[in-house]
This record gives sequence, structure tokens and C-alpha cells, in this order.
Amino acid sequence: MHDVKLIRNSVILGHGNSGKTTLTEALLYTAGVSKRLGKVDDGSSSMDFEPEEVKRKISISTAFCHLPWKKREIYLADSPGDDNFVNEAKFAAQVADSAILTVGAVIGVRNQTERFVEYIQEKQLPCLICITKMDRERANFTKTVDQIRSTFDLNPVVLYLPIGAEDSFRGVVDIAGNRALFFKSDGGGQVEAGEIPDELLDDAATLRESLMEYVAETDDELIEKFLEEGELTDLELRAGLAAAVQGGKIAPVCACAPAGNLGTSLVLDAIAELLPSPDMRPAQVGTNPKTKDIEERKADPDAPFSALVFKTMADPFAGRLTIFRVYSGTLSGDTFYNSSKQTSERFGQLFVMQGKEQKPVDKAVPGMIVAVAKLKETVTGDTLCAESNPIIYDPPVPQDTVITYAVTSSKGDEEKLFSSITRMLDEDQTLKLTRQQQTHEVLISGVGQVHLEVIGEKLKRKFGVELELKIPKIPYRETIKGKARVQGKHKKQSGGRGQFGDCWIEMEPQERGAGYEFIDKIVGGVIPQQYRPAVDKGIQEAMEKGVIAGYPFVDVRVYLVDGS
Repeated sequence: MHDVKLIRNSVILGHGNSGKTTLTEALLYTAGVSKRLGKVDDGSSSMDFEPEEVKRKISISTAFCHLPWKKREIYLADSPGDDNFVNEAKFAAQVADSAILTVGAVIGVRNQTERFVEYIQEKQLPCLICITKMDRERANFTKTVDQIRSTFDLNPVVLYLPIGAEDSFRGVVDIAGNRALFFKSDGGGQVEAGEIPDELLDDAATLRESLMEYVAETDDELIEKFLEEGELTDLELRAGLAAAVQGGKIAPVCACAPAGNLGTSLVLDAIAELLPSPDMRPAQVGTNPKTKDIEERKADPDAPFSALVFKTMADPFAGRLTIFRVYSGTLSGDTFYNSSKQTSERFGQLFVMQGKEQKPVDKAVPGMIVAVAKLKETVTGDTLCAESNPIIYDPPVPQDTVITYAVTSSKGDEEKLFSSITRMLDEDQTLKLTRQQQTHEVLISGVGQVHLEVIGEKLKRKFGVELELKIPKIPYRETIKGKARVQGKHKKQSGGRGQFGDCWIEMEPQERGAGYEFIDKIVGGVIPQQYRPAVDKGIQEAMEKGVIAGYPFVDVRVYLVDGS
């Protein structure tokens, strides 16, 4: 039976090549879930399992896993750090209860790090900071922590001070426990207690006093005692530390080297003991679709069911796999309501994700990330709930596209290609498909060159179609640079009453993007009122084909001034 109080739901965020996937693999191995330590470099990672990821040695999609540790049920989302796929991280952060921020000890804070910290602060996620790659050449823990402290408003406090660095990284000082913990040599990620090295005694004492001060400042009772007695008991320090982290007031810093599985058991301890359970987080806010009232749903397994779909995976054989976060209630296979689409969905077998594998579960409670196959109407951003208690949560908003190509099939099978791209649109919210009305080209837009290249590779692998990208034709426009006054006459005589019309218009340019504006300045009845709309219509028809090269004519103001 799943206990909400024992669930931890964290997203792993960090710049590219900061060791997110390697850390996830090490956590799985240390917890006994994996039989071997998966590695990105040799393609054995259980989290980067798509061929496109193995080829590039980077994460492209968020991968999910779960593991047991000290009676906790830990759910992790290993998200990409590359700019082309950062939308995956953004969506995963929206449904997490906490974040694990990875920063490489060699290269430190990068531009992407700043973006991920923005996600953390926007969602007010309690944060655990992992300084990774401590066993690498030029690893510098102190410099990296100082960089984080000076760049971000996260209040980082050192929880584990490294003993040694580079190839001599052999343990950490447990600042809260005031002891040394040395890594066992069997590669299992475990530690054994020992004496703090003499050369680190002063640094450890300073950091312990700083930790006490940070923790005390987050609680009125603790600060009063700290000021009076100058210290806190171990019990007060640990309880205060957990409360401060869970409240987002400080961010503990760990030192580890996931590739060698060094320090990972301590990261698991920090996740289990310091990060919040779902019921510690603020209630999820949504809108009642019937009354339009704002409503809240607490992480209560006995409350009405509600969940947010934040990811969809397209499979040519299994169909659509829908992944969602449960916010309230208890879910088992049944019929539930898609409040975003106002339709019912029949649930089949529920799964929890373990890399590319899907593990069946009987039910899901708040905080769990679960998946279900072959929902007919549900897509990313939809809310699922009990029909008797409907609610709609704000959907995640994808980042803007920045690059566009004209698209065609290299084999001429456009119908199959566009059908396959449509299925990919369900999976990738940053992918856009449009038709340019003027050039009649179909355009595909993404967040980067690599993004669209990966889409092409997935289309070929999953659906057997080849995507050809071309530079799109430029949809030119024409306009005027100055003012003009012109006359137009219409005269037709073919027996009986003839047709005659005469009008004068004045034209002037408008700002780019202002469009077309027609202003009637006729005084009196020189042109009868019923004929004036025809002048406007005729001008707009003429503007469809400009006078210079036949391109649409834009951004002009036209005055109808005289006529007969």
C-alpha cells in the first residue's frame, strides 16, 4: 500500500553534461533496483534508452524511475539539460514536489543552470544541490559552492564537505552529524564512519556553526535558543534542517561522484530525510469548469481524484502512452473524466515507469507519476478527475519555437509523413506544423537544429518515413514609402442605363505590422453611402497582388476623399 507521507517526487535538473543521468543510474544501483551501474558513454544507461539518445550521449526525453530507500518510495524524473530539449525539464518540474540540482565540480554554473533555477523558484520547489564529478581533474567544491551562492538566491548550505578531490576523493565530512564518512571500496555506494581528518577540523567546525545559524534563522524558537546558548542539539539541528529544506528556506549541498558511485547513498539519505512528501506541499490550485470558481486539492488519498497529464509518448505499435501526476484521491483502473475535453476516458492497466520498462501497479495515490496506454482523447496538458468533482489545472506552457523549415517527404509520401508528424505533435509540445498561405509550403518549427534533426530520426525509426528539411520560401510583402493621391474611374455603356463611378483616394504608409485601415472622409453625398463599401472591398482585392512583383500589399492607410 502506498503511503503519501513516505513518497518523494523529485525532478533532477542541471546543465548539459552535469551528470544527471549518471547520478540517476548510481541511485538506482545503490538502492538495489539495478543489477549493474548503467553508463551513458557505453550506451548501457537504463534512462537514456532511445536510439537518438544513445547516438548523441545526451538525454532527449525525460525518463522516469522509482526506488525504495529507508522505507520511502522515491520517484525521480531525469530531465534533459540540452537547450534543444529543455521543455522536457520544464514540464517535469511543474509536477514535482522537489528538485535535485546538479552542478559539475569542474565547469560550475552554466547558462542552463540559471534557467533551471528559474524553474525551481517559479514553482517554489524545495531543492537539494549535488556537486557532481568530484573525482574529475580540476574539480573544485568550494569554488562551485561560492559560485552558486553568488549567482542564485537559494541559500546553499554545505551538508557534506568532500574529503579529498580528483582521484583522491575518498569521503565526506557529515556537517550535521559532525563525523567523517568514508566511501567503501566495493563500488556499492555505501559509506563507513570515521574520524574527521585533522586538516579539515577547522573547516568542518566553521561549516557546522554556519549550518546551525542558517537553520536557527528559519525558526523563531531555534533562533532564540541559538542566541542564548550558542548551539543546537543534534536532534534540534536535524529536525530544524529538515523543516527549513522542506519549506524552501535553504538548499543543502552534497558532494558526490556518480560515475564511480561515490557518495550516492548520502544523496538518497538527503532525499528521504530532507525533501518533502506530497502532503507537505501547498494544495494544488485549479478551476471548477462548471462554476468557474478557484478550488484547491490537497494531497489526500481520500479526496476526489485529480491528475495532470504532462507527457505523452507515441508508439507505432502500443499506441499513445499518457503520463500524469496524481494530485489528489486514489486511482485504480476505471472510467474517469477528462475535464479539459469534457469527455470520459476508460483506464486500463496502470503503470509506473522504470526507464523504458513499465511496471504494473494496482492503484496510484497523490505524488505518484503513473502511465496508462491507449487513452483516446487525452493529450498533454489535460486534467483527469472524478466527473462528480471536476477541476481543471493550468496546463504546462511550452517554450517558443526559434527555427523553421519547409518540410516534404524525400520519397514523395507526403500523406504518411504528415500523419506521422501529427502523432509526434502529441509527444512534443514544442513542435509546430503550419501551412504558409502565400507560398503554400508546409512548415515545421522547433527550438533548435538538433531538435528537428532528432524529430526526423524518430519519424524514420518509428513510422518509416523520411523527413526532408528545406529553407522555406520568403513570403515577401509590398508597401508604399510615401503619400499618394489617385483617381479611379469606371464607365460602362451597353444599352439602357450605363454604369459610371469616379472616386479619389489618398494613401499613406503605416508602421510595420499595423495592417490595412480604410477611412471614409466623404462629405455629403458625392458618393452614395451604399457604394462606399465597394470601394473598400475593391482596394482590399487589389492589395492581394502588389504592383511591383505581385506580392501582397500591406501596412497602408487609405482615405476615401472624393468622387461621383
